[in-house]
Amino acid sequence: MNDLLSYLVEPFQYSFMLRGLWASLIVGVVCPVLGSYVVLRGMAFFGDALAHIILPGVVIAFLLGWPYAIGALIFGVLAALLIGFISRRKDIKDDTAIGVVFAGAFALGVALISLQRSYAVDLTHILFGDLLGVSNSDLILMGILGLLVLLTVFAFYKEFLVLSFDPTLAKTLRLPVNFLQNLLLVLLAVVIVISLQAVGVALVLAMLVTPASSAYLLTRRLPNMMLLGTLIGSGSSVLGLYLSFYINIASGASIVLVATAIFALIFLIAPRRGAIGSWLSARRQGSQS
Repeated sequence: MNDLLSYLVEPFQYSFMLRGLWASLIVGVVCPVLGSYVVLRGMAFFGDALAHIILPGVVIAFLLGWPYAIGALIFGVLAALLIGFISRRKDIKDDTAIGVVFAGAFALGVALISLQRSYAVDLTHILFGDLLGVSNSDLILMGILGLLVLLTVFAFYKEFLVLSFDPTLAKTLRLPVNFLQNLLLVLLAVVIVISLQAVGVALVLAMLVTPASSAYLLTRRLPNMMLLGTLIGSGSSVLGLYLSFYINIASGASIVLVATAIFALIFLIAPRRGAIGSWLSARRQGSQS
């Protein structure tokens, strides 16, 4: 018993691990809440694109000596609003607008990095995360932004719910659809900025989509989906940190791997939507016929 307790407590005797724990829990809670809307609205491609679009903002912040999060936040919000503006034109589809802004912004980021090759080394943790390098100021900023996202989601819960399940009904009810869509895109940009330090650009989509997708397989109600998603996301964060500490692998990748393993397990054994249950149900129906 003492050995088990020591095993559980040992990683968090170090201050950097404790800060990493709090940062990963913020990501594990905030991402699945907003990720539920991402999954329901089929916005995974947008989330991935936006995670890469903010690269120029990070590079510019680095050049100016600003905190990375500030540059990423400014560029992410502007890019989200630009995509929303372009996609409102009837002759340009959403994925086209995303692709155009994504390609241009990411190319700009690569071009800025190439101007000074040494920056590429300094910015690698933006691509893959640096959870154990989270400072107290980073943690405070993540907490404030995360709280703002959660408060906004809950304040506009009913409006986002209608918009996600029936956009036509939202227009019929005369909801401010364009405003709500832009607000959702801005919140997505903020969540990506929050997640940068923990898992990096390359893995941020996983924390947005994977826990929420796991929860989607277990429930048909949005509140339950959000709650289960946060439990899966935060649980993945804690287990991932333990794996990172004891197996000596990258913390961001470890967290995402745990979340993916949980999704795979739920995908197989979920009571109504699991692959095994669906296969057995199909076989029963086939035998009865």
